[in-house]
Amino acid sequence: MADKVFLITGASSGIGAATAHAAADAGFRLVLAARSQDKLEALAEACGGADAALAVVTDVTSAQDNEAMVAAALERFGRIDVVFANAGFGGRRSFTRADGDTDEHWRDMVLTNVLGCAYTIRATIDAVKETTGHMLLTGSVAGRVAIPGSLYSSTKWAVTGMGQSLRGELAGSGVRVTLIEPGMVDTPFFDNRPEHALVAQDIANAVMYAVSQPPHVDVNEILVRPTQQPV
Repeated sequence: MADKVFLITGASSGIGAATAHAAADAGFRLVLAARSQDKLEALAEACGGADAALAVVTDVTSAQDNEAMVAAALERFGRIDVVFANAGFGGRRSFTRADGDTDEHWRDMVLTNVLGCAYTIRATIDAVKETTGHMLLTGSVAGRVAIPGSLYSSTKWAVTGMGQSLRGELAGSGVRVTLIEPGMVDTPFFDNRPEHALVAQDIANAVMYAVSQPPHVDVNEILVRPTQQPV
């Protein structure tokens, strides 16, 4: 993996940060993208420093930021082999104003989870085709089972469809596409720590399993629930 480059959005914490450490341990060079400069720079230093990891402050809801992220990656490392479009966040389970999120929260969540993922795909797809690489998208159990009252669930159904559409477009190119679909994970995603949850490293392990398969093996979906999660 000495020359291969692994790009992660939403890299500053949770699943993204755990995957960054796992990819660094596997020998990848890293492009780490998120909105938090301090966290990104600390993570890049922990993953090998400037020679091995590039921190790029990125708002995935901006097409220009995504393009700048890719340009920085190619300028530093000359290639992109793996893209993990992981940026996203959740919301309350209600469509009512009384129990639900603000209009602004809804807008930011939809833009980040759906359009942000699409922008990252668009910005990186040519570079990944050039290396016959791998695209991974963070979906969710909530993108397989509709959660009552959850607009977040709807955004993850969109990501599920996006992954299938992307796989169809890339069919025959040799580029692999994997949907990573976590159940409940103990990350900053939740305000209160869920009981019996997975940890971020469990999902990082799933990502690295998909990436580590031989080129003729395309792991299309990995759905990972904690043992105690019924749905």
